[in-house]
Amino acid sequence: MNNNFRYILDKSSRKHICPGCNKKTFVFYIDTETGEYLPEQYGRCDRESKCSYHHNPYLDGYSKMTWEQEQGKKSELPRNWKPTPKNPTPKAVYFDNETFLQTLQPDRYEHNIFIQNLLKTVQYPFEQTDIEKVIALYYLGTVANGYRAGAVTFPFIDIAGNVRAVQVKQFDKTNHTTGTDFLHSIIEKHHIKNNMPLPKWLRLYIEQEKRISCLFGEHLLSKYPQNPVALVEAPKTAVYGTLYFGLPEHPKDFIWLAVYNKSSFSLNKLKALKGRFVFVFPDLSKDGSTFKEWKNKANDFEKQLPGTRFIFSDLLEKFATAQQKDQGADIADILIKMDWRKFTKFEQKGEMFKKDKINVANAKNVVENKTFFSQPEPLPPVEAYQREPIQAEQPREWSDQIKELEDFFKNTTPPKEPVKLNGCTTITDINNFIENHIATARANSDNKTFLPYLNRVKELKEVLTTNIN
Repeated sequence: MNNNFRYILDKSSRKHICPGCNKKTFVFYIDTETGEYLPEQYGRCDRESKCSYHHNPYLDGYSKMTWEQEQGKKSELPRNWKPTPKNPTPKAVYFDNETFLQTLQPDRYEHNIFIQNLLKTVQYPFEQTDIEKVIALYYLGTVANGYRAGAVTFPFIDIAGNVRAVQVKQFDKTNHTTGTDFLHSIIEKHHIKNNMPLPKWLRLYIEQEKRISCLFGEHLLSKYPQNPVALVEAPKTAVYGTLYFGLPEHPKDFIWLAVYNKSSFSLNKLKALKGRFVFVFPDLSKDGSTFKEWKNKANDFEKQLPGTRFIFSDLLEKFATAQQKDQGADIADILIKMDWRKFTKFEQKGEMFKKDKINVANAKNVVENKTFFSQPEPLPPVEAYQREPIQAEQPREWSDQIKELEDFFKNTTPPKEPVKLNGCTTITDINNFIENHIATARANSDNKTFLPYLNRVKELKEVLTTNIN
């Protein structure tokens, strides 16, 4: 018996959305002579007992029609027949823009754990204005409902402004990851759970193989065409890098981008960096394998991307502890333990760090001089790359103001419910907030670096006074 059929069910593990039951259990028929799928209606659902959808190309005249056409004969098309696309390379399907914009609703940021941690619970809380700028720069959003409520969204937007994917990250109060998802997956699960048909855009979106097909922050490349790039693995790290070293306000400032994960350091993703100076900060690994792997790949990529220079920092590799290497720590884990006020934005004259005076606009000299980003020379610890505190006006006699605030809160019963301090900050534990901020201000009395702690307590006093009156 001859079993050499031209049209057979795809033997790979790839599954598609079934037109019958809307589940991702559909197997397409494939043309063994061309290697291409048949039109999308031809296939079989794996849920044979519950769905039983099966459209066979041998039963509706498709195979006969194809054979007759190849023999030069005329043949009628089967009913509901759709042609096979001439171009086998599928076009990218973008994430639905309206759905994406919902994540950016302003009232959601009060419940965004990642954002609120940066404003209140990290060791050195950031200023609200800086957080707002970073939110706007990367289009960070919030999941409002469901099992990922309060999670932050990291959209991957390509250089043309198309949303390719939206990563969802859940964090605890220390900003350590507790869960990772993708927004399209959350939406798909919601529809399946409620027995609802998938939106057309979502059905087409999940059919494609590659969704995270661009860099996180890639849209900034078109906005800042001359700036050097700082490349890291995770979006969170790119956000931290921007908060510590500043936004790209000048042509010599870094734009911080992320590849997504270790295996995403690939030529297809990095093509967008063609012609740029790219300073790379790989995550740590127990045996340094990530650093070596990325370095070797970058050497090959430079040959295929004319004008592109990948310059690696081995700062973490040289000075990280064994525990940090075992945990796969990254530069964000190091930065978050430091006071961001002691870091400067890259100055217009091109100094990256004050000590070594590295001109990021002349990466060739950086390599030749074997400074911060070269491998042969030993590097000083991270603390050596901090600068003097920013000079700014401040009130004198903090002790008097602290005592006045202590007296006020001593004679005021704070409300049990959360208090909204401003547009981005809601205080849930008022007593803890007051105690920590006053203690920090007292310990650093008249040190302008810690002035925001005193100002936040004064702002809380004004809010409570207004409510009382």
